[in-house]
Amino acid sequence: MAGSEEMASLEESFRKFAIYGDTKATGQEMNGKNWAKLCKDCKVTDGKSITSTDVDIVFSKVKGKSARVINYEEFKKALEELAPKRFKDKSKEEAYEAICQLVAGKEPINVGVTKAKTVGAVERLTDTSKYTGSHKERFDESGKGKGKSGRENIVDTSGYVSAYKNAGTYDAKVKK
Repeated sequence: MAGSEEMASLEESFRKFAIYGDTKATGQEMNGKNWAKLCKDCKVTDGKSITSTDVDIVFSKVKGKSARVINYEEFKKALEELAPKRFKDKSKEEAYEAICQLVAGKEPINVGVTKAKTVGAVERLTDTSKYTGSHKERFDESGKGKGKSGRENIVDTSGYVSAYKNAGTYDAKVKK
């Protein structure tokens, strides 16, 4: 069989694929979707000798009768089932080692993940330097929001007339 170092990286790959896409997963058990992703990402499925249907059949064969997931031991059995089909020219042990090398040390690939883009109108609408009126007061010079003080009108109750611009200058004017 494969060396202990290779088995450790095989188990690490199992855990990474087992938790992929599931926030509650512990990494001890893998569902069918993640098993299919592992086979696709690690190039176990080649479209000729092993198809996605073969992968699903092997998964349902190695899991328990009422179970929906497989553990690490069942995962190794599933790889043993697929190995002779994938590497027809090799013996059973050599094929198993070869398939373990395909999977060992790999992790899920994020293909087709959408990146957010700001182009055209979105860029103009989110540029705080172009804001006018009451919206302009919600942001400082760097474009960072002021928080609550920028959203609410804070009432100045210091003078006789509210929001009087020359507050505190009456005494200077009267002392003529």
